[in-house]
Amino acid sequence: MKSMVWGIVWTMMAGGIAVAGDKMTYPGSKKIDHVDELHGVKVPDPYRWLEDDVRESKDVAAWVEAENKVTFAYLEAIPQREAIKRRLTELWNYEKYSAPFKSGGRYFYSKNDGLQNQAVLYKQDSLDSEPSVLIDPNQWSTDGTVALGATSFSDDGHYCAYSVADSGSDWNTWRILDVETGRLLEDEIKWVKFSNAAWTGDNRGFFYGRYDEPAPGAAFQKTNLNQRVCYHRVGTPQSQDVQVYKRPDEPTWGFALRVTEDGRYLIITVWKGTNDKYRVLYKDLNEPYAMPMDLIEHFNDEYTFVGNDGPVFFFTTDLEAPRKRIVAIDTRQPSVIREVIPQSTETLIASDIVGNQFVLTYLKDAKTQVKLHAMDGRLIREVQFPGIGTASGFSGKRSDTEMFYSFSSYATPPSIFRYDLLTGESKLLRRASVKFNPDDYEVKQVFYTSKDGTKVPMFITHRKGLKLDGSNPTLLYGYGGFSIPLTPVFSVSRVAWLEMGGVFAVPNLRGGGEYGEEWHKAGTKLQKQNVFDDFIAAAEWLIKNGYTQPKKLAIEGRSNGGLLVGACMTQRPELFGVCLPGVGVMDMLRFQKFTAGRFWVDDYGSADNAAEFPALLVYSPYHTLKPGTKYPATLVTTADTDDRVVPGHSFKFAARLQECQTGDAPVLIRIETKAGHGAGKPTAKLIEEAADAWAFVVKNLGMN
Repeated sequence: MKSMVWGIVWTMMAGGIAVAGDKMTYPGSKKIDHVDELHGVKVPDPYRWLEDDVRESKDVAAWVEAENKVTFAYLEAIPQREAIKRRLTELWNYEKYSAPFKSGGRYFYSKNDGLQNQAVLYKQDSLDSEPSVLIDPNQWSTDGTVALGATSFSDDGHYCAYSVADSGSDWNTWRILDVETGRLLEDEIKWVKFSNAAWTGDNRGFFYGRYDEPAPGAAFQKTNLNQRVCYHRVGTPQSQDVQVYKRPDEPTWGFALRVTEDGRYLIITVWKGTNDKYRVLYKDLNEPYAMPMDLIEHFNDEYTFVGNDGPVFFFTTDLEAPRKRIVAIDTRQPSVIREVIPQSTETLIASDIVGNQFVLTYLKDAKTQVKLHAMDGRLIREVQFPGIGTASGFSGKRSDTEMFYSFSSYATPPSIFRYDLLTGESKLLRRASVKFNPDDYEVKQVFYTSKDGTKVPMFITHRKGLKLDGSNPTLLYGYGGFSIPLTPVFSVSRVAWLEMGGVFAVPNLRGGGEYGEEWHKAGTKLQKQNVFDDFIAAAEWLIKNGYTQPKKLAIEGRSNGGLLVGACMTQRPELFGVCLPGVGVMDMLRFQKFTAGRFWVDDYGSADNAAEFPALLVYSPYHTLKPGTKYPATLVTTADTDDRVVPGHSFKFAARLQECQTGDAPVLIRIETKAGHGAGKPTAKLIEEAADAWAFVVKNLGMN
């Protein structure tokens, strides 16, 4: 191990990047003589200065400006770019609806007319009545960079609390709207992050989680610690909010909040990372001075609250069930855990109680399956879907007789359905009208073998009649982390890729949630290399089976998927023609020191741990780039206000990549302004980013 570690420690060199001939000319990134010693190993970090906040550092701002100048000059010179952008704009211009939901006897849904930067929230008295605008975030900024985040309605539907996110930041400000009159109240709740709003049954206020106001200049980089639960009463200033629960002795704890449908209890679910392992407390809201009581006093298992029958609480848990089951705990006898619905052969990913039925969403080889059970656990029926795809929605109240869901697939635009809980009938309400013919394409699922013999599923989408002669431009997209499954969903940008003759492939890598907790754990910490092996094996399978060849193969991933791309391109640079790492975690030795990074230790481990440090160093993309290597054409993407994965990750990786590149392929970084990790990004920016990515791929895969 020592020889391997020392083999990737860099030789410190000064200056920028010298290029000649047909190679790209890069701005050059200064290097500093900075070395960390971690567990006896010296690790150079010559681009440490690029971690500084671009809003606070003139040097970093100048570097961003210089890199963007080179990148956009390159992209704007690609002849196909404008045609791609025109077609993306045409495809994007269709009405997009969310599944409706009910509150206070009204229906609510979001809709984007086509090219609006942000979706608009509508209300209507019945499914047949004329809708009216409730919240239009397009009025909040001229460039669409201020977005509507979460919404939470009081039980009587009188108030709507909603969060506002500026420039894609995780920091949210909550406001309150009078639903009947449309009047915006003066209430303003600030410094909220990673929290919902849970209304009390009397409709007079809600619980939420907040952090202390950061010091000036620290909001986008400081580690998020010491969240606390507060109660806000409508019509009062935030300074008067009551602190309900705080654990200063446990600064890493965070809190998810829910008030039971009967209004009796506040459920506080405690988390401390990305693992679905929770402590649970409850507070009796009928007792004004009641303290939150511990129900689950450890982080050993998942306990996700589903609903209650008085003092009997229902949970989704992975206790003795890695694919999860439903259990009941009577708060009067909390040591007894009663099984209601046993673990299935499929993986349970979502659960609710609607119409006095458990509505359980499963994954069957990464495809959606929904089953309805009686409150005693008996199976009632399974919801039928039109094919391979993803269905979402399925929420409501105990008294509802209907619920709504959306269904889509890679080549199937979203359709909205109303489901009758009494008859089991699904009725189509709306079908998206996109300017392409889905019948021209096919979606199939294959299984391939990874390096250690594990069978991994992969979805492949392409035009019908594809010739398997190894000549097809192919995009391989992956994630593989945090128990998050990748399921077949519709994407306009993917449709544009398919129209250009591309193949789109999505493997369900270990680390994801497709097959439960065992599948997830097999791709974490000291086993993270399994994820990269699965992705590399998917590429090799596509090549071996005649879909493509290395010079025609592009790989893409975002966030944890950006790490995936970074790790695979440094391990197997000869295997890919183009790499698209987006908002990636590229420095595996320091991610835990910024904003939300500390949460990811559950999946990655930490360089602070002597046993985990060597494994992280061996695959950390920033640290494993090697001078004198021919890397594939690479377009790194990030945003200046990303406070989830701070942009310093991508800045340092791009600077080091440009230094190490020996081949002629361009290695560029595209830095978006006034945009964060991705949520709430306006349509105009989405189209621009997709057009740039496809133009880069088209040019560097040699597509016509």
